[in-house]
Amino acid sequence: MCEDDEGFLYPAADENTCIECGLCEVVCPVIHVQPDVEKEQRAYLVQHKNEQVLRESTSGGAFTAIARWVLDRGGVVCGAGFSTDFEVVHQWANCYEDLRMFRNSKYVQSRIGNTYKEAKQFLMEGKCVLFSGTPCQLEGLFSFLRKPYENLVTVDVVCHACPSPLVYRKYLEAQKKKIGSEFTNILFRDKYYGYKYSTMSIIGCNDSIEYHEGIDTDIMMRAFFANMSVRPSCYQCAFKKRYRNTDFTIWDCFDVDKFSKELDNDKGVTRILAHSDLANIILKESSSQLKVLEINSNKAVEGVKEMFHSVSMNPKREAFFVDLNLLDAEVCFHKYFPVTLRHRLEKQARLWTARLGLYKYIKKYSKRLMGIGKLKDSYSKDLENKNTIL
Repeated sequence: MCEDDEGFLYPAADENTCIECGLCEVVCPVIHVQPDVEKEQRAYLVQHKNEQVLRESTSGGAFTAIARWVLDRGGVVCGAGFSTDFEVVHQWANCYEDLRMFRNSKYVQSRIGNTYKEAKQFLMEGKCVLFSGTPCQLEGLFSFLRKPYENLVTVDVVCHACPSPLVYRKYLEAQKKKIGSEFTNILFRDKYYGYKYSTMSIIGCNDSIEYHEGIDTDIMMRAFFANMSVRPSCYQCAFKKRYRNTDFTIWDCFDVDKFSKELDNDKGVTRILAHSDLANIILKESSSQLKVLEINSNKAVEGVKEMFHSVSMNPKREAFFVDLNLLDAEVCFHKYFPVTLRHRLEKQARLWTARLGLYKYIKKYSKRLMGIGKLKDSYSKDLENKNTIL
């Protein structure tokens, strides 16, 4: 796997040893995209009962409970965690304490390394294996294994897109200068200000040195949500669908108030689509650890555009990556994502409305206004088209 100028890994065949068997093309999940075939599906909202697990998790802590079910059966768990230098890599856990490294989202494309091979070896030994990742990573695993295993449990996360490891490294470079310290922890979706207004948090070697910024003012998050830093294939993702081959699909539930007043406590809720009988069994047998509410599966996916639609390419993307390789990291980020007075005021407005419990209502109202605006634009275009025809 070779890294390109944008920091993304791509497979490179050694022509001197290649026997042209064509197996790489046979198992490629992008060449052989699986159709979205409707099947029975159940949906749930989940919140972990352990306050520490809930605090450390991005949403409701469901993954920790699923992973514990596997460990209780002598199994192993694979997911995205940090290496010693905070690179995001897929790695294994075989004890409860190690599950902590999988909590909190990592908005960087992780290195799979040899974990597919290792997963197959564990499965052949009869171990229960839990493998988690983005939809494309799970489809890659299925293609690699080439047959189903009864002792395999799979979890995919609803994915906006996969950001560049190079952008992440440059971001860390810039942050080290700003903070003036090495890091002891990085949290991409910290609940420092609550679940509804998550932040990028960085803890320096001296615990008194901390960084907490939201999507208004953090450059890594701004690059991500501007669709500037993501992998080219994410603009035409082959895995945006509802009915998946995994056991679980998990993601956030910011609009939890539509389903439950009890779970709407700003501590985080995981929304789950259970695609298999095994998934339903695991949730049932993990109910002592979780608050579980079954909801209508159609309602669960309503309005979840990240599940069905690819992101649009930012027109400045190409120039951004050119500059990223030429300029100082801080200079490049400031050029494309300057933090202005407007951004700082937006941050304070979000913070205060979140503290007053008004953020969710303002967010909901804003979405409605945007929807009305889109309808007006659509209506105006229709009128223009009609006038043109007339």
